[in-house]
Amino acid sequence: MTLFNQHYPPNSMAFNQLVLQQVQAALEEDIGAGDLTASLVPATQQVTATIIARETAVICGIPWVQTCFNQVDANVKIYWQVTEGERVQANQVLCEITGPARALLTSERCALNFLQTLSATATETRKYVDAIAGTQSQIFDTRKTIPNLRLAQKYAVTVGGGHNQRLALYDGILIKENHIAAAGSIASVMAQAFTLNSGKSIQIEVENMPQLKEALTAGATSILLDNFNTEQLTEAVHFNQQSGKHAVLEASGGIGLNNVREIALTGVDRISIGAITKNVQAIDLSMRVIHTS
Repeated sequence: MTLFNQHYPPNSMAFNQLVLQQVQAALEEDIGAGDLTASLVPATQQVTATIIARETAVICGIPWVQTCFNQVDANVKIYWQVTEGERVQANQVLCEITGPARALLTSERCALNFLQTLSATATETRKYVDAIAGTQSQIFDTRKTIPNLRLAQKYAVTVGGGHNQRLALYDGILIKENHIAAAGSIASVMAQAFTLNSGKSIQIEVENMPQLKEALTAGATSILLDNFNTEQLTEAVHFNQQSGKHAVLEASGGIGLNNVREIALTGVDRISIGAITKNVQAIDLSMRVIHTS
């Protein structure tokens, strides 16, 4: 089970509250004192609209879309033709929406913003997951996320088949180069981490083989290999196995679709990709009114 699902099981109160909180903030930002343009449409006007994918994508964000429309008007009905995590093709209809015209027009942009962004993260994640299929490695995310959408993007990573490294600073210890420099050494910062006895995961980042050896000696059980090339990764995996420590090794830095499989084949356990959350391009979707009454 991914970290997100441990904290926010699907359809749980915690999950639903998270979605509601993010949707309410988005609607408040967009609507403010009222939707001036939607008020040009008669209040009694009923419409039917569809949301269409304009490109291939992995769909993610259905709960956010449902909540956007229903927060504006509980009478809006959505009939989904796809499921969360489903891969869709260009020009495929995702859903049909019926209800008051004003409600659909007011909700449209917030709903599409969530669906486009989360589908983008899920789609990009799936590309990396597919690229390393058949290896022992797994794709992990990072904290390089869109502000105020951290948890939604972490969820989207899981929908795309990836895993969560940690949800936030409270959710695990990741000792990076600046922590080591401030604490004085790998040995001292690791000792402090163990003394904290937080019950959370402890991972340390290293930049070369001497640091890897020092981290293993200090008792590290999870090590992030920062910007190691494939030869260095292979050496690190071999040394880790020969040492008898068997720490979890994670490759990070300078990784793209062009080299992720090569990196996975070195034998590392995990590969973390910041691009799946910070460099995503929104999936092209559109809503179109197809019937009025």
